[in-house]
Amino acid sequence: MKVLISGCSGFIGFHLSQRLLKDNKYLVLGIDNMNSYYDLKLKKDRLKVLKKYKKFKFIKCDISKLANLEKSFKIFKPQTVINLAAQAGVRYSINNPDQYFDSNILGFYNILKCSKKYKVGHFLFASSSSVYGASNSFPIKENSNTDRPLSFYAATKKSNEVMAYSFSNIYKLPATSLRFFTVYGPFGRPDMSLFLFTNNILKSKKINVFNSGNHVRDFTFVDDVTDAVEKLIRKIPDSNIPYKVYNIGSNRPYTLKNYIKIIGNYLGKIPILNLQSKQLGDVYKTHADVSRLKKTIKFGPPTDLKKGIKSFIDWYLKYYKK
Repeated sequence: MKVLISGCSGFIGFHLSQRLLKDNKYLVLGIDNMNSYYDLKLKKDRLKVLKKYKKFKFIKCDISKLANLEKSFKIFKPQTVINLAAQAGVRYSINNPDQYFDSNILGFYNILKCSKKYKVGHFLFASSSSVYGASNSFPIKENSNTDRPLSFYAATKKSNEVMAYSFSNIYKLPATSLRFFTVYGPFGRPDMSLFLFTNNILKSKKINVFNSGNHVRDFTFVDDVTDAVEKLIRKIPDSNIPYKVYNIGSNRPYTLKNYIKIIGNYLGKIPILNLQSKQLGDVYKTHADVSRLKKTIKFGPPTDLKKGIKSFIDWYLKYYKK
């Protein structure tokens, strides 16, 4: 099967590309604009790993530029498209909304348009638990309200779902929305909490802890995510409106305080906390109901948080030679 993965040098895109390439049943075209939102060396190193696989090809491409994107579709003729290209980060979106519009709205429309034009058999795309906003009913089901996003990042993800649904309805493009819940693991982004906390704890620096560490998150190990997505590739929606939404989470929420404690224990250091108030755009709690996912594919049990954090720290210490 020929699969186009946008954002292949990003955190989840890298892991998913590698997962499919190891399977040896897929030809993967990875596209990425290789922007400098965070350390470009990390992206290049991920790409080096992927380029070792014979069935992987890479094209540097910004999905907000339609002409270049269409050229990739025309050359490769993908059967499946998985859109993981997006400007990430809830907090960064507060001061930089323009970047989110270009990548997450315009870019998403372009990749939808190409998928329709080149008759892609299944279009899967990254959404986010942030679309649920400040939910007060847990665990969160896919049919929960998503009309009150608390950040522009969340608003772009909600927009992606509405746009994809309309293409499924009008053009019968089979589409699957993947609502990811706080994905973590090796090769994670430097702006993510696990990376920031590990770095600062090792350097005996204070770590900023919003809402005094009382946030609750459904932390999901990246290998569990790629396992679910790989299986969902073959679960093509076939209803009158061929569109489906899945929560992809662990269904095992932890407080931020406990999360930090586990990191400190593995590093053998006591974290120095800089307790702060709740930040604009943050939700208090996420907790995924994954019963729909379990009915569709064999999913779980999820990777234990302690095991997942240890996997990240082992990678971090090796990669940065700490």
